[in-house]
Amino acid sequence: MGIQIFQTRQGDEHLSSHSGLALIGALLSKTNTNKRVDQIPIVNKPPISNGDTIRSMIGLCCLGKPDFDAIEPMREQPFFAKALGLGQCPSSPTLRQRFDMVDGQFDIIIKEESARLIKVVAPMITPIKTAKHGDLIPLDIDVSPFDNSKTKKEGVSWTYKNTDGYAPIFSYLGREGYLVNCELREGKQHCQNGTPKYLEETIHYARLITEEPILVRLDSGNDSKDNIKIFNENEISFIIKRNLRKESLEGWFQIAKEQGTSQQMRRGKTRWYGETYVNVEGIDEPVRIVYEVVERTITAKGQMLVVPEIEVDTYWTNLFDSVECIIDLYHDHGTSEQFHSELKSDMDLERLPSGKFATNSLVLLMGMMAYNLLRLCGQESLQEIAGEQRPAYRKKVSRRRVRTVMQDLIYLACRIVKGSRRLTLSFGQYSVCANVWRRLYDKFTLIPAPGV
Repeated sequence: MGIQIFQTRQGDEHLSSHSGLALIGALLSKTNTNKRVDQIPIVNKPPISNGDTIRSMIGLCCLGKPDFDAIEPMREQPFFAKALGLGQCPSSPTLRQRFDMVDGQFDIIIKEESARLIKVVAPMITPIKTAKHGDLIPLDIDVSPFDNSKTKKEGVSWTYKNTDGYAPIFSYLGREGYLVNCELREGKQHCQNGTPKYLEETIHYARLITEEPILVRLDSGNDSKDNIKIFNENEISFIIKRNLRKESLEGWFQIAKEQGTSQQMRRGKTRWYGETYVNVEGIDEPVRIVYEVVERTITAKGQMLVVPEIEVDTYWTNLFDSVECIIDLYHDHGTSEQFHSELKSDMDLERLPSGKFATNSLVLLMGMMAYNLLRLCGQESLQEIAGEQRPAYRKKVSRRRVRTVMQDLIYLACRIVKGSRRLTLSFGQYSVCANVWRRLYDKFTLIPAPGV
């Protein structure tokens, strides 16, 4: 049997392939973003409000199109403006020129409103459990280079990933990975440069979301006593992978054999782990170091080694849990790499749209807000309601990937029906996500509006 040959025609129905922007608009309406950015004076700005430009770019980011020119097709679709509550949909030149003129004046507003929205809407902020300290909310902080090679954008330079680009830093809260803070940086900037101030800001925004105890996890690039001081002053738990610098692997191997606990992993592979305390200049009390040393005399394929391989990992921490628990907690920090991937790949934020550094920094912050909006939709969609028709996923998960949220909820097709002075979104008969979509929309619209 051959394939069916279809006829085509151009109808006059008002259709939209991205009904999920109504969910984004409902959430944005529960913030004071519009009111606050509209109060900021911009010299010689066109009549379109600051709030309309911010919401438009956040909407584009939620569609995975963080580019100024992507707004032009949306200007021909009334649904885009109505879903996001725009007074007037800006043009591509207006977006570009307005963001060029802002010069960082929107940064604090976007970060504060994003944090407030997470606090109000997030079903929960999932902690990690420890034996000695109870539940701790993980706060994973890491740098992830953006490849912007073959461009002449301001601030693009050689990164440690051996590509030209930027080296932004991100802070994710909870096992869900809500983005509480981010900062665009030049590609050549060392990850510790400017980090103490960034940590102070991040702790502030995290505290706006939760009052529960926080555990910060950092890579070896941020091995600095300045960071440890900040955590101690703010009573924050931390695990920081140490940079061995000029420390001898053989020296740590000797310490491990004398003081540590050994474990035979397999034939020719032995692991030692333990702890020690050292005095650090400028810090009153000795700081705990947890270490893990692995000696290999035979490879996994059975090849005998003439010279044994020694691998050493050490960590600063102020937790009192077991050594194995500390090591496992740090390894769990690797989950944040998935969050980087969602920002860079799913939302297509890696190659930022402007040639100006400050403008790209603002776009990244609006991408942060969009990321959190999508994450909130995804986490809320996980709530199981008896009798609710929903997609048949392969397995039960605790977090929905941003790409899945965009495919199932944002890019859900609908027909816009106008009648009785109202607009109705009509979903198809076989739309399996329609019930979930309606439940989310009903919940988001019922959230109380914020005070001024």
